[in-house]
Amino acid sequence: MADDFDTSGNVTAEELRLLIERAERLEEEKKGISDDIKDVFAEAKARGYDPKQIRKIMVIRKKRREEYQEEEAILHTYMTALGMI
Repeated sequence: MADDFDTSGNVTAEELRLLIERAERLEEEKKGISDDIKDVFAEAKARGYDPKQIRKIMVIRKKRREEYQEEEAILHTYMTALGMI
């Protein structure tokens, strides 16, 4: 095939095309999932929940308890130093 780079194991044009098409399909799936997530937050908001706070909770849930507690302690220290609390 004229589009092949060579026969020494380098990617062929066909293989490259298939990889690109696979990545494009995954991007489309990612868009669909993103839209689904937006729908969930819209539903939460319609039911009276604060989507911004839900997102914060999701970030917190990804962390280890100790990591979160340390971050909160530092934040509290900084806010106290600034007279915010």
